[in-house]
Amino acid sequence: MATQTTTLAVTTRTEKGKGAARRARREGKVPAVLYGHGTDPQHLHLPAREFATILRGNGTNAVIELDIEGTSQLALTKQVDVHPIRNYIEHVDLLVIKRGEKVTVEVTVVIEGDAASGTLVVQDANTIEIEADALSIPEQIVVSVEGVAAGTLIHGSDLDLPEGVALTSDPETLVVAVNEAPSAADLASEDEAEGEAAAEEAPAADAE
Repeated sequence: MATQTTTLAVTTRTEKGKGAARRARREGKVPAVLYGHGTDPQHLHLPAREFATILRGNGTNAVIELDIEGTSQLALTKQVDVHPIRNYIEHVDLLVIKRGEKVTVEVTVVIEGDAASGTLVVQDANTIEIEADALSIPEQIVVSVEGVAAGTLIHGSDLDLPEGVALTSDPETLVVAVNEAPSAADLASEDEAEGEAAAEEAPAADAE
């Protein structure tokens, strides 16, 4: 869990729009907006390299001590928009928080262990929503399937959450299903059925 924060010196920004954002990114800055607790939104520039380092070390729910031109403000990384092709950070939403405050966030679910022989483990939920102290947000929730038999379903209510962390997702959310692995005969039958279906559709496609 995150028990300490990283201080990040940031600057305010007055220019908005795509052109201003492109210029900022060329200068190694990331456009961001800080909001919450009834405050007016603040438009900021974050140092891109330092911010990326914080995300690598703390995950997407990073808590940061912002130094806004001499004024300190604790903030939670709420949303990070990444360019789908070039993989650089386009924009960041930051949420004003206070020490001791509980926040609701999504965390990644990670599967560990090997289920019983002859099973197939299917992860239905990659993230779950939890409530936790702002300075004690777990980076991930681990689900162990070690030795678990076929037919086992693990729901949100079955997760082993750290002390002080509460589930806010639907307790009935299916997280992991351990199924019986298909046999070679089952796979062959599926391939045959798919081949027959494709053959039936071919004449209709040619007619078009």
